[in-house]
Amino acid sequence: MTSPTDATPDASPDAGATRTAAGATQPGAPGGSAAPTAAPAGAYDGDLALALEVADALDALTSARFGALDLRVEAKPDATPVSDADTAAERIAREHLAVARPADSLLGEEYGGEVARTGRQWVIDPIDGTKNFVRGVPVWASLVALVDDGVARVGVVSAPALGRRWWAAHGSGAWRSVAGGAPQRLAVSAVADLADASVSYASLDGWRDRDLLPVFLDLLGSVWRTRAFGDFWSYVLLAEGSVDVATEPELALHDMAALVPIVQEAGGRFTSLAGVDGPFGGDALATNGLLHAEVLARLRG
Repeated sequence: MTSPTDATPDASPDAGATRTAAGATQPGAPGGSAAPTAAPAGAYDGDLALALEVADALDALTSARFGALDLRVEAKPDATPVSDADTAAERIAREHLAVARPADSLLGEEYGGEVARTGRQWVIDPIDGTKNFVRGVPVWASLVALVDDGVARVGVVSAPALGRRWWAAHGSGAWRSVAGGAPQRLAVSAVADLADASVSYASLDGWRDRDLLPVFLDLLGSVWRTRAFGDFWSYVLLAEGSVDVATEPELALHDMAALVPIVQEAGGRFTSLAGVDGPFGGDALATNGLLHAEVLARLRG
């Protein structure tokens, strides 16, 4: 799925200084985010355009392989599945980025790389939700992110089987398009009472493995609604204001990097369960900002 052209800035390396993503001149997203603000608004819009181009290429590949009768699926050492679509998609992303940004490093789920806390690093999850992908469930997406000096600055989440895409760059807001339609700016909810909140998660297994299941179930019993939307879906729904809390106890950098700018630019907050902002904690709590401190306290028991 290609984003509308009026939402896609020039992808040239210096484009960010002169062109902005759709609506970048509008007021900023609602408060609540603890996102760093050292970079000027629009500084990463050229990188965002590139990330959108990469997402277009990944969509073409993954859409063609989704539901394919000859899809090859293997088990990785951690027993999670990987398909030929996962590996082919990451190769496409790497090839595209190597040409467009040869000085930047790259980390991907399938072909690895060293986590860099300094300099510019692209972080790729070619198919987030591979278990869904291989079983024909349309809730999966390609995640493309740019992390600059340890701060996630650009994020694109593209879910072609759902006909949806979400994107953000520092200072330029968070956006979505549906079925290739006009970009819509995102904003988190204004729910301030945990009893009125909707919470999304992936599964209970990770909470059990970390001996956090009792406190997590206590949290779920304290809110208005719970659903296990899982994977990227929980976090983009939070950015849309449809979910108020999204959390998981076990995640890798490639699972989170693209989600952070989208949540933050929509006015939310994204931290580890220890309360550290950003995608490096190995777990995640994202909220509308208003509920963050209370949920953190509840999960700490």
